[in-house]
Amino acid sequence: MSRPKRRLGQHFLHDPRILNRLAEALGATPDDTVLEIGPGPGGLTEALVRVAGRVVAIEKDAEIIPGLRARVPGAVIVEGDALELDWGELAGGPGGLVTGNIPYNITSPLLDKALTPPRPRRIVFLVQKEVALRVGAAPGSKEYGALTVGIQAVAKTEVLFTVPAGAFTPVPKVDSAALRLEPLSHPLISDDQVRSFRASVVGLFGFRRKQLVRAVRELTGWDAERAAGAVEGAGLSPTVRPEVLSPPEFLRLHMALVDGGWRP
Repeated sequence: MSRPKRRLGQHFLHDPRILNRLAEALGATPDDTVLEIGPGPGGLTEALVRVAGRVVAIEKDAEIIPGLRARVPGAVIVEGDALELDWGELAGGPGGLVTGNIPYNITSPLLDKALTPPRPRRIVFLVQKEVALRVGAAPGSKEYGALTVGIQAVAKTEVLFTVPAGAFTPVPKVDSAALRLEPLSHPLISDDQVRSFRASVVGLFGFRRKQLVRAVRELTGWDAERAAGAVEGAGLSPTVRPEVLSPPEFLRLHMALVDGGWRP
């Protein structure tokens, strides 16, 4: 088995107890297809094949693949970049499950891809603890931000448990956490709204500590009266700050801005 490669962000998890907890958190059954991102040496893959009907694992490191196939002959190993491959096609369609101990350096794009239609039924990723706390944060907390709102608008989020840095080889500089996402059957935003909604949320969090009317003015370039009208139309107080708005409140404000003529 090859050594972990820093350029690929590889930190291998070997503790079978933690690997089994990840597999259990995914809740796979013999009727399910599981897509695993970055199986590495195959510890999680082994746990998955014991419970899932079919396991497809995407591995970018060609040196790992022969040993991985020998260790887990019951899984389908696909060589390639997970960010470039079609997950729905590999999983045989929507409704599957996605998991993985994913590289810290591409966590955001992998989260984005996992939540792009056709969405899986459930996702369990082992991510940097700080990212997990941001994804699961409540409005007004220090971790709450645009990433939180963007994900919670389309998925239920749960931070399940933490994993200390010492459980990995090589040892990373930070702890990790298991993050479970369950895409909503009725997301707050439609697929064609995602880009503009994200732009408004990211923009407003750039003024997170300003009163809402001022934040809207900064984002849109509108005068005070027009900005106040949009805030009032969204049913929000003009003096609250963006950092305390819930995802549904962000959506109401976004729609008021779009209806008022704002375009990102």
